Amino acid sequence: MARIITAILISTCLFLSGCQSEQTAKTDGWISLFDGKTLNGWTASENKDSFSVEDGKIVARSGRSHLFYTGSVMGANFTNFEWKADVMTLPKSNSGMYFHTQYEEAGWPSKGYEVQVNNSHSDWRRTGGLYAVVDVKVSPAKDNEWFSQHIIVSGRHITIKVNGVVTVDYTEPEGVSQTGYPKMPGRKLSNGTFALQGHDPGSTTYFKNIMVKPLP
Repeated sequence: MARIITAILISTCLFLSGCQSEQTAKTDGWISLFDGKTLNGWTASENKDSFSVEDGKIVARSGRSHLFYTGSVMGANFTNFEWKADVMTLPKSNSGMYFHTQYEEAGWPSKGYEVQVNNSHSDWRRTGGLYAVVDVKVSPAKDNEWFSQHIIVSGRHITIKVNGVVTVDYTEPEGVSQTGYPKMPGRKLSNGTFALQGHDPGSTTYFKNIMVKPLP
């Protein structure tokens, strides 16, 4: 009987969307934000066709667009967290991973920070940098190879790791009104959702294993 019950539970888990994510959350706190098949729980801005799912990966290509997480986990509103994804760029790719942001129909997100994804684009700011705040000049990753990008936000402290190596260790100053570009007052810590970036027509970037761990 125990074997029959176990088999039923396994079958049910494989059938129900999100079961694996729920199990992961119960074991070590990590929750999947991408089902590997669809863009359910994500909403693209302008040039909505820039994002697609291919062979278990989110693909960003064909022009500027941003894919915002709008799913049910934490009501798509995060303050302290760990967020990570496996990423692969092609030559001249340019992308990014935003946090503490919010959906905007067009343009570059005005709220939140961007963590750069760029190993060989003409923009000199490279993968693993906190864009225009703490930049990385030499990429710690390579095109055509999967790498992990891991972002940790706790209070005013931001840590970024690429393949487990710290690239940014930054504490936002108390009372900061804006960071980075002078015309970007929203580039500071607050709360919000995540977004993946599609940058320009010549850029192709792949994402998979997109996970979050909410923190106190």
